[in-house]
Amino acid sequence: QGQLVESGGGLVQAGNSLRLSCAVSGLTVRQYAMGWFRQAPGKGREFVAGINWSGMSTNYADSVKGRFTIARDNGKNTLYLQMNSLKPEDTAVYFCAARFDPFGSSILNDQKSYAYWGQGTQVTVSS
Repeated sequence: QGQLVESGGGLVQAGNSLRLSCAVSGLTVRQYAMGWFRQAPGKGREFVAGINWSGMSTNYADSVKGRFTIARDNGKNTLYLQMNSLKPEDTAVYFCAARFDPFGSSILNDQKSYAYWGQGTQVTVSS
């Protein structure tokens, strides 16, 4: 069974940066589209960014566009989320997710489309 483990969360001041990582095991990662989602206190889980199997197609939520960058290294079985210019409203638990989609190019923002999930990593941005 596939296992996803996030790391890199923490407490930072507004305007600073963090890079999240998601280590994938038990899956042939190049057959999977990947995504980052987040859940703030008292809110539902929302799409942040997605990337197709090759890394050639990406998509972002409007709230993070221009500040966050999603990337993947299939050789290292790892997904990344570079977060710059962080804002207090970015405070949330961040989850990585995988969706079986070999050779696909579409990026889905519906969490129900993703079959594998990590346990999440907390990101807290202070003002």
